[in-house]
Amino acid sequence: MPTPAVIAICVLAVVALAVALAFAVRAFRHRKLAHSLEDRSDDQVRYAFIVNPSKPQADQRRAHIEEFCRAKGLDDVIFIDTQLDKDGRACTLEALDRGAQVVVAVGGDGTVRTVASALSGTGHALGIVPIGTGNLFARNMGIPVDDIDAALMVATSHGSKHVDVGRLTILDREGEDHGHAFLIIAGVGFDAKMIDDTDPQLKKNISWLAYFVGGVKNLFAPKYRGDVTIRSADGSSHTIRGFSFRTLMAGNCGQIPGFSLMPAASYDDGMLDFEIIDTTGGLIGWANLFGDVLHQTVTGRPEQNPLSTNSTVDQIQGVSAEVLLEKPALAQVDGDVLGETRHIRFEVEKQSLCVRVPEGAPGGVTPTAALEAAAATPTIG
Repeated sequence: MPTPAVIAICVLAVVALAVALAFAVRAFRHRKLAHSLEDRSDDQVRYAFIVNPSKPQADQRRAHIEEFCRAKGLDDVIFIDTQLDKDGRACTLEALDRGAQVVVAVGGDGTVRTVASALSGTGHALGIVPIGTGNLFARNMGIPVDDIDAALMVATSHGSKHVDVGRLTILDREGEDHGHAFLIIAGVGFDAKMIDDTDPQLKKNISWLAYFVGGVKNLFAPKYRGDVTIRSADGSSHTIRGFSFRTLMAGNCGQIPGFSLMPAASYDDGMLDFEIIDTTGGLIGWANLFGDVLHQTVTGRPEQNPLSTNSTVDQIQGVSAEVLLEKPALAQVDGDVLGETRHIRFEVEKQSLCVRVPEGAPGGVTPTAALEAAAATPTIG
C-alpha cells in the first residue's frame, strides 16, 4: 500500500511534468511564431496607434511602441488616446481623416471592437496590440497576447485576413446613429447582467474569470420573454413568438479560454451563430447548462449534452435577427454593456474587416479588394 509520502511525491511529479510540458509548448509556439515573422515584409505606411490609457502600464506600452517604431524605421506614426467622451471609433475616424493607412488598437476587446467599428468596409487594415484582461478576439486570431514585440511585428508587416463584423443596433433608442460593432459575442439578458455586475478591480486581478462572480449574482434573476425573427442566408426567415430565455447571444467567434460557447461559429463565413439559452430547476438547471458547454467543448459540435434535463441550448445560424422583448433588458457587445432595450437587431458584415494576423495572406489588402469591400459594406461607422 503506497504511503502518503509516496502519493504526495507522485502528485508533485505529475504537476511538475504538466507545468514543464506547458512551458515547452509555449516555448515551441514562440519559436514557431518568431520563425514565421522572419518571412514577413515591413509595411512602410502611416500608422495610427489608438491607445486606451486606462489599461495597466499603458504609458510604458506607449513608450515601448515608440521605441519599436524608431528601431523599425517607422517614422510616420500617430498616437491618439481614447477618452471617456471619445471612444476607439471616434479616434479611428480622426486617424483616417489624418491620413492613417493602418490603425492599431492598443487595448482590450472594447478598444479593438470600437476601432473595428470605424474600419469595417474601408479596406484599411486593423492591427492589434492586446493589453486588456481578456483579449478574446486577439486569441481567436492567433495574435500574441504576452509578447508585445511579436504583436507589433504582426501589426506593422504584411499578412492579413478578412473577417466578419457583427452589428447590434438598438432600435428603440433615440439618437442612435450607428450599429454597435462586435467581433466575438453580443447578447441580451443574463450575459449582459453578468458583465454589468462584474467588479472591475476583480477583473484586473483575475482576468475574465471575474465574470463568473458576476454570473453567480444573477443565477436566480427573472427570465426574459419576447419574439425573435432570424433571417437565413437564402432570404427565408423563422420567427419564434413568446419564448422565455435566460440569454440570447449572437456569435462571430465562439471560443473563450478553456471553453467553446459556439463551436460552429466562424469569423469569416458571413453568418452569425445565434444561441438561445434557458434553464429550469434552479441550480440543477445551471449545472446542466455547464455540462452542455463542457460537452460541446469536448465534442467540438454545437449539440446539447444528451443527459441534460433542465437546460436548453438552441443554436441556429443566420445573417440577421430582430428581437422584441416584453420588458427592457441589458444588452452587451464584446463585454461592453449598452444599457437596457426592448428592441434590437443583429446583423453581419461579411469579411468587411482586414486584420493583421500571424498566419495571414502575405499580400495584405490590394487596392481592388479594398474598393470592393468598401462598396459592398454600408457606411454605418
